[in-house]
Amino acid sequence: MMRHYLICSAVIAALAACSAGSSRVETSILPAAAPAARPNSSPGQYIKHVVIVMQTNRSFDNLFATFPGADGATTGKMHGGQTIALKAGDLYSPKLFQNSREASIADYDGGAMDGFSQVYVDRAPCPTCAYQYVKPAQIQPYWTMAKRYVLADRMFPTENSGDFSAHQDLIRGSSAMDSHKSLIDFPTHGPWGCDAQKGTQTPLITQSNQYIAGGPAPCLSYATLRDLLDAKKVSWKYYAPPLFTGGLSGAYWNAFDAIAAVRYGPEWTTNVSSPETNVLTDISKGTLGAVSWVSPNDQDSDHAGFGKSDTGPKWVAQVVNAVGKSKYWNSTAIVVLWEDWGGWYDHVPPPQLDYAGLGIRVPMIVISPYAKTSYVSHTQYEFGSVVSFVEDVWALGRLGTTDTRATSIGDVFDFTQKPRKFAVIPGK
Repeated sequence: MMRHYLICSAVIAALAACSAGSSRVETSILPAAAPAARPNSSPGQYIKHVVIVMQTNRSFDNLFATFPGADGATTGKMHGGQTIALKAGDLYSPKLFQNSREASIADYDGGAMDGFSQVYVDRAPCPTCAYQYVKPAQIQPYWTMAKRYVLADRMFPTENSGDFSAHQDLIRGSSAMDSHKSLIDFPTHGPWGCDAQKGTQTPLITQSNQYIAGGPAPCLSYATLRDLLDAKKVSWKYYAPPLFTGGLSGAYWNAFDAIAAVRYGPEWTTNVSSPETNVLTDISKGTLGAVSWVSPNDQDSDHAGFGKSDTGPKWVAQVVNAVGKSKYWNSTAIVVLWEDWGGWYDHVPPPQLDYAGLGIRVPMIVISPYAKTSYVSHTQYEFGSVVSFVEDVWALGRLGTTDTRATSIGDVFDFTQKPRKFAVIPGK
């Protein structure tokens, strides 16, 4: 969601000054090439469908602080050196945390990971609010998936930013406009895409860490996975709540509303599907595409501060169970991840690979008949890792964004094993 809340003045002073004005430059697709050789390569022999389930606004420590074998924490550092115990709490929280670039840099605090106590919550100081983890019993479906399949404890968003750029990263590995600047934070008006009102602007961050508030409209012409998939005639769909009647999630979390070639072309009605529950219909009817992105509604999103619901784990389990009980199970990889940290505490400093990120750590669960069993991956991933994996499965070549540097998630699979039988994920 869009955040324009306050951060303590000492933090603001350390951030880059804002300026105005920018121009938009298109990026292009790199010539198609064979995927780089990786351990357990040739996933396309076994995987014919990839389903990317996008939940929101949770850090790794917030959901998996006490998960066996994972790098979680139940204590955290506050600004000034104090150590605080993370409180075990409910999944639903009425608190609205900041998840802007400004908040991310403040939380990160040069790698000290102690700035969470400095960032305002609901427009007011709340030094201990972010220091919490969810009681495992409240998110049992997530823990069941993680225990049976693969949990990654080194997945980082590509950028120090929030929802808008994160959803762009999951369809292309970057929100860079060119080699010098990237989209960051949130468009000034919703919907976040070509349907935004005239005059809507999206901030930019430059290679020199200059924050430009007056950036372009969120209606973009850069290449995404859609271009590579279409070129190889590989089917895809993006499932999301309705743009205008689907609540905040419908207005904010439809990444392809920001891609002009999709929004103003025939794929807006054939490949963008609303409501998001259409994915269940397509699975049951046997019409699931090769690549699917699934965005939740407000209530099922895990987002603190709105929705007044804790049904996210049940929703994800419903999607996983639908695939598991269908003809698609033996050829599918399901990737469940949270598109930003949502302001919640995490103790692992994200590697800073360029001027845009990486962002604060989030969980990723991979479910597949070929996923390693009860495995915690400590490999460093970013959202470009998911893009890279999709490219490898269908030998699409590379977009030339972070997909070229990111380690594919292909190492969480064991294609030497027979496909495992599916067991239903229980949920309340």
